[in-house]
Parts: sequence; C-alpha cells; structure tokens
Amino acid sequence: MTELIYDPTRPMERLIEIMRRLRDPETGCPWDIEQDFTTIAPYTIEEAYEVADAIEREDWPELEGELGDLLLQTVYHTQMGTEAGHFDFASVANNISDKMVARHPHVFGDESRDKSAEQQTADWEKIKAAERAGKSKGGTLEGVAIGLPALMRAVKLQKRAARVGFDWPSTDEVIEKIIEEAKELTEARNTLTHKETEEEFGDLLFVMANLARHLKIDPEEALRAANGKFTRRFERVEALLAEKGKSPSDSDLLEMDALWDQAKLEERS
Repeated sequence: MTELIYDPTRPMERLIEIMRRLRDPETGCPWDIEQDFTTIAPYTIEEAYEVADAIEREDWPELEGELGDLLLQTVYHTQMGTEAGHFDFASVANNISDKMVARHPHVFGDESRDKSAEQQTADWEKIKAAERAGKSKGGTLEGVAIGLPALMRAVKLQKRAARVGFDWPSTDEVIEKIIEEAKELTEARNTLTHKETEEEFGDLLFVMANLARHLKIDPEEALRAANGKFTRRFERVEALLAEKGKSPSDSDLLEMDALWDQAKLEERS
C-alpha cells in the first residue's frame, strides 16, 4: 500500500488509502485518530463555504484546492463510517449514484426531456417527497437538517409547510406580517428582556426569509451580495479618507456618511 500512497495514476484509491493510514490506531496521526463525526463536521461546513468563496471570486486555481479539501472531508467521514461498520466509500458513492439515476428519469429513464427547468424542479421535489414517504411516517418538516445556515433552513421549512397548504397566498400578506413583526420588535426593545427581544428579532428574520421565498430570491445570496456591497463602499470610504491623510478613527460619522454617499454615486456612474 505504500506504493499506492505515491501513485498519482490512481487518485481516488490513493486518497482513501492516505486517510486510512492517517486513522490507523497504531501508526497514524494522533490528531486524526482522536477525531469523530462531531468534531470533523465543523471543518466540513467550513470547507463548503471556502468552495463557495473561491467560486464567487472566480479563482479557479484556488477552487481546485478547495474542492480537494472538501473531497477530503467526504473521505474522512467515510473512513470513520468504515471503522464503525456503518458504510464505506463505495456504498456512499453507490448511494448517491442510485439517487441521481432515480431522480433523473428524463435522462436515465424513458421520460421526455422536453420540460422546462421549473417543471424539472417540481418533478425533483415530488420524487424527493416520495423517497421521504418511503423512509418514514414522520411529520412534514422531518428531515430538514438542523445544521443548515439559519436563513437557508428557514426557507426549506417554509417550503415544506407550503406543500401542505400552510402558506400565505401572496407577498402582500407577508409584507403585512413583516410590518407587524417590526412593530413587535420595537416594543420589545423598549419593554422586554434581551432574550425576549432576541426572539422577536428572530421572528422578523423568519418572515423576511419567507418574503424572499415568495419573491424567488435566495436570502443567503442576497445577504452575501449586500455584504460585498458594504465591503466595497466602506473600503472606498477608507480610501477617500486616506487621500486626506486620515483614517476612520480620525473621522466622524458625519464625514464618513458623506463619503459613503460619494462612494454610492461613483458605483452608479
């Protein structure tokens, strides 16, 4: 197996063997041996975000490396699964392969490919719902992963509820609810405890996620874009201050707000 570790012509087998060696209780890496599913999960999430970041920046060499890091996470979890007798890399790969074939009857079966992307998405959801029904008799919201980013999970929960008719008919009712929740948050800020105010803030965010769903907007993507816009404009404010020989700590809100407006105008021109 030592030769395999250095053999680039068998990349997947090589990576699996490297991970097996790292986890070997006698000769492996002490840190890797100590890890379990729970301790590795945060790294898996972090690597997925780093993949998304490289794509956002269109840094393709960086993306290659980040995809490798993410692949390593899958290999890490499957090695631990193998050790515990739960599953191995082959069963994981076959599981997703079977799922992709089953969910694409218009590609691998005899269904017509003459469908819109919207219809294909609807069909995909129907197939997923049938799969869930076959696995469990649980409730409508069963299986929506707790570890998802909160905004993403909010949208998924709302989509599930909408399937069984628990949904507002239009954006008008959602906006009315946003106004109601904003008023409750304002009242909470002045009269309630911090914990109660936090709860009202969460309610407002949840309804904002619902509005995004009704408008067919990805709230995570929208907030990422807003973060990027804020970063660009604030960095421009810093640059304009630097031209005056100043830094933000040497300035005040009035001056920086005026420079912020200038940065906005420059972006739009």
